[in-house]
Amino acid sequence: MQQIHSKTLQDLEFPTVLEQVSARCNTEMGKEAALQIAPYLVKDELLNVLGQTSEYLSSFTNENRIPNHGFDSVNGELRLLNIENTTLEVSGFRRIASICNTITLHKKFFKKFKEYYPLLHGFSEALEENTGIPQEVNTVIDKFGEVRDTASDDLQYIRRQINSVRAKINQSFGAALQRYQSSDFLDEIRESIVENQRVLAVKAMHRRKVKGTVMGSSKTGSIVYIIPEATLTHTRELSNLEYDEKEEIQRILKTLTDFIRPHSLLISDYQDFLIHIDITAAKAKYASEMDAILPEINEDKLLELKDAYHPLLYLSNKIKGEKTWPQTIALHPENRIIVISGPNAGGKSITLKTIGLLQIMLQSGILIPVHERSSVCLFDRVLTDIGDNQSIENHLSTYSYRLKNMNAFLKKCNNKTLFLIDEFGTGSDPELGGALAEAFLEVFYEREAIGVITTHYANLKALADELPYATNANMRFNSKTLEPTFQLVLGEAGSSFTFEVAQKNGIPYNLINKAKKKIERGKVRFDATIAKLQKERNKMAQTGSRLQEEESKAREEAEKLEKLNSKIKTKLENYQELYDHSQRMIQLGNKVNTAAERYFVDNKKRPLISELLRIVETENSKRKKTTAKQVKAKQAQQKQVAQELEKKIVKVRQEKKVEKKKAEKAEKNKPRPVFKIGDRVRMFDGKAVGSIDTLEKGKAVVNYGMFTTNVSLDQLELVEGKK
Repeated sequence: MQQIHSKTLQDLEFPTVLEQVSARCNTEMGKEAALQIAPYLVKDELLNVLGQTSEYLSSFTNENRIPNHGFDSVNGELRLLNIENTTLEVSGFRRIASICNTITLHKKFFKKFKEYYPLLHGFSEALEENTGIPQEVNTVIDKFGEVRDTASDDLQYIRRQINSVRAKINQSFGAALQRYQSSDFLDEIRESIVENQRVLAVKAMHRRKVKGTVMGSSKTGSIVYIIPEATLTHTRELSNLEYDEKEEIQRILKTLTDFIRPHSLLISDYQDFLIHIDITAAKAKYASEMDAILPEINEDKLLELKDAYHPLLYLSNKIKGEKTWPQTIALHPENRIIVISGPNAGGKSITLKTIGLLQIMLQSGILIPVHERSSVCLFDRVLTDIGDNQSIENHLSTYSYRLKNMNAFLKKCNNKTLFLIDEFGTGSDPELGGALAEAFLEVFYEREAIGVITTHYANLKALADELPYATNANMRFNSKTLEPTFQLVLGEAGSSFTFEVAQKNGIPYNLINKAKKKIERGKVRFDATIAKLQKERNKMAQTGSRLQEEESKAREEAEKLEKLNSKIKTKLENYQELYDHSQRMIQLGNKVNTAAERYFVDNKKRPLISELLRIVETENSKRKKTTAKQVKAKQAQQKQVAQELEKKIVKVRQEKKVEKKKAEKAEKNKPRPVFKIGDRVRMFDGKAVGSIDTLEKGKAVVNYGMFTTNVSLDQLELVEGKK
């Protein structure tokens, strides 16, 4: 692929797209870098970037959201690191540590979810992780941006001394304040701050009575500000310690800078990585807002855009709440040039710009708003001639400029070129300009370039009809209301509706008729024929859509009727079977009834049995006989059922035995009742109840009324005690 000319990018409003992408970046460096996005020259790089953007877009709809990539620029720090004996500021160290931590976080995340983000994982894996820098910075600097006391032993000692001296200063100043206050030497305000030091507010008349250094006086001169002598000694000591502290901090920071300096290139790579992630995230947000995707990229010189939207128009209309009309267009070796004709304000230029802008965006690594079944190829060159190209600086007219542009096209145009020309051939005498435009178009066609042009010239429409791999197209227009429908229709040239538009805009009929007389009758007839064809096409399209709706409704009704018919048929079959069964039962019943009546009359069993057997055999002959295999299968099934049943019975028996044993055990453990004569009892395994007549040596005589029996007391259970 080759570098696409900046004029082409301007014509297609690509810088406006970059501004919108830039606005969606989180960092200032990302915003600046987004404005410099340009078409990629290496295909593999382009495919990698497109894939990364598509992966980032997918993160918006799954639970594995990519971590925040925000960072502050470290360019200033990197410049200092490249200069020997320089020292970074505390804020610079914190920015560098933050970038290192962000990189570590991203590397861990992409490694964990590499199945979801394989390309982003591969991109992050190329970076070397460095956890030493943040650890070292954290050892020296705390979260508030202050150098820690523990950064060095000397600093810790100095700060202890400083705290001790400050305590002495406060103590000595407090003592002086109390002493001179009791002597009534101080003003009502007692003390103040001068040059960041506490001073006594001494009445001017007593200033010689207070020992110390005068630091100034009030505007009226009634108060003199004095540092007490005892405090002054400690203040000088504090100044020396603070100077030592500053020197030690500077030494510590220089050591830390020297530690980081060898890693300056790595830090620069870290920053570049985060800029790239910021731009990728911005592209993904941009794609999400306009439902953009990564379409299939083919090697077959096929540009098939389905339901393609112009990005700028789509987002603008989305904000306004207006509808944007998508376009569907296909360019391939069998149909490599499309000539769009029709009236102005019908959407020809927007269609042209949509094709060009989407191609540029895709080749710059930005996802495009098209249907998922779209397929695109990549071009080495994209050549455009769109809009008013009058060049004031070069004193060139529009036509002169366009001729220079066409000359450049002829030099660069080949079979890997996409050309887009608006109002092809205009700017000169219609006949001569049209003839020249026709010659240019033939050259583009011979070189197998792929492209789209818009024109009003009849000879270019005719040429598109003649060339095998070129086709006419028009933007559908409502001939009654003269309103555009913004739909591209292939295979048919469009009328310019010149006189119809003039009539709609209130131009008098007599002027329109006069104009018609001034031009060739054939031209009017040709344009009128095209207009008529277009009207017929619109009518046919409307009729077709109506018929399609009616067909779909008829199909739905037919399906409903078919389902209903199927249900009724099933019910009828069921009723028929039921009826046949009932009739057979009635006949069988009649036969049995006849046999029964005959037996009733003659009382002969043998004829009755033979008749009944004959009836049964007749009925059995009507039944379907089962094969040996089926019988065997049925027997096997019955055997299996029987075995399962037997298992269940065995299991139940075992459970009953267990329960019985438990009951017997419980009964044994139960205390034996003391039997008395007259108690009503029964044996454990019996049901008859009798009464005890006598008791002797562990045995009892039980009277059952009809007889008596001698039974051991162990075999008896008490039913009712004697009252």
